[in-house]
This record gives sequence, C-alpha cells and structure tokens, in this order.
Amino acid sequence: MSEDYLEEGKAAVMRGRGESGGTVETARPLAGKVVIVTRAAAQAGPFHDLLEAAGAQVVLVPTIVIEPPDSWAPLDAALARAAEYRWVIFTSVNGVAMTRRRLAEGGRGADVFAAARVAAIGPATAEALADWGLGAAVVPDEYVAEGLAARLRGLLAAGDRVLLPRAAETRDLLVRELEGVGARVDEVAAYRTRPAVQGAAELRSLLERGGADVVTFTSSSTVRHFAALFEAGELPPLLRRVQVACIGPITRATAAEHGLDTAIMPGDYTIPALAAAIAAHYERATRS
Repeated sequence: MSEDYLEEGKAAVMRGRGESGGTVETARPLAGKVVIVTRAAAQAGPFHDLLEAAGAQVVLVPTIVIEPPDSWAPLDAALARAAEYRWVIFTSVNGVAMTRRRLAEGGRGADVFAAARVAAIGPATAEALADWGLGAAVVPDEYVAEGLAARLRGLLAAGDRVLLPRAAETRDLLVRELEGVGARVDEVAAYRTRPAVQGAAELRSLLERGGADVVTFTSSSTVRHFAALFEAGELPPLLRRVQVACIGPITRATAAEHGLDTAIMPGDYTIPALAAAIAAHYERATRS
C-alpha cells in the first residue's frame, strides 16, 4: 500500500467516512477502543496505522502466514509460457507479490506479460501491479470474484488463454465463470496460507476478560484460522460483546458459518474502507 493510498485512508477514517460516504468531522473516533487485527503480520502495518490514527489501541494477532506454495513448478511452467496468455488475472496483493518475487528470482520482470492484458480484483491489487509497472485494464466495481467475472465476461473470447496465479486453496467460482465463456484458464498456486498460532493464549485471555471491542477479518482464511484456535461453540460466547468487522460479503459469509454475526462491513471491500467503517460505527454510536 503506497503512502498516498495510506494517507487517503487516514483522512477517510478521521472524517468518520463509512458505508454512506458521509463526512462527519470527528476527533479520534476510536479513542479507548481495542481492535484486534487478524491479518498476516507482513501485511498488517497499513491497517494498524489507519486504526491507530483514529485512536484505537490495536492488538495484532495474525491468524495466517503467507508462504510459498508447496511447489513452484506449476507457476514456473506457466511463467515460462507467459507470452501465450491473452489475460493475466490477479485476485490479491499476495498473488502479485509472489509472482513478482518468482520472476525476479529468475532475473525476469513484468515485461514477460507485455502481450497480455491484466485484471485486478480491487484497487489495492491494482496498485501493487502499478508499483511493478503493470497497468490493470480491468478493476471491477465490486471487489469480489463475482464482480471480476462479470467485468471479464464480455471481454474474453473463446479460446483465450488466461493465467490466474493465486492462493493454493481458494474458491473456484472465477475459474468456472471464465471457462463458461470458453476461456482456457491456467490456475496456478503462487502462495499458500497456513495458520499462525503465536499469541493464541494472549488472545484467549483478552477475550475472556472482555478486553476487546472489535475483531477484524480481512479474508475468509483469517476467519477460519481464527476460529480454529477455539473449541466448537466456544467462540460466539467469547465474542458476545465484541463487534465483528469483515472486509466484504465473502468474509462475512465465512464468519456466519462459524456462528459470528458481522456488525461492521464497508461498502468498498478495501482495508482503508474497513478502517473507516469501524470509525464510522463508533462515531454514530457516540451521536446516538
């Protein structure tokens, strides 16, 4: 996340701009609130800074670790024939970072995709591509696989080869949709996530003593690995007085599968928008 993107996010948070896009001036709307961030440690910095700028005490409890895939072979094979792809689609910043890393290790760069058009699932992913020198030709209005598929459906032709470097375990909706219009999709693992258990005891203690106000989830994997730290049925009572904040509808649905009701979700499925929505939630509570 660039400095400009972060500063824009901070401004939105400090204005209390939530789902409605309103601009209620407020001073540190999260002052006195304890917010748990479950995002991977390597990616938590910008979210932490946005929440802290709004006055929150941020507790970092990463529930996932981003790692290389079990084997680089599928991605290497795909990158070796990069010139054959009509489209390259990235569904996360992680996918961009790991693909970039793998190419750099072989002495290559973004120019391997010179013959392809590039699509990004959202603005953060598009920005990661821009930092690499690639412009995203397509960024959907709704930053989920369904929105991306809808935008691409009319742009792909039967027989177009598509490269989709992403997490080892993810939803196959995008692949089905693209193959449904006749595209030939090479879905390859660019990274994988595994549970992170460091800090689990401290997390339990914090929740048991009612020391948290908000727990945040920025992906379905953060929800699943967070829930895995607790016994079946144990989590909903522990979070009875904690506001659950999810980045978007897919993450919200995963939270619901684990018995968690989402109280906060932004209209835009981005980290700055999630931080702003949390701030707006408490600013509204203060006014009421």
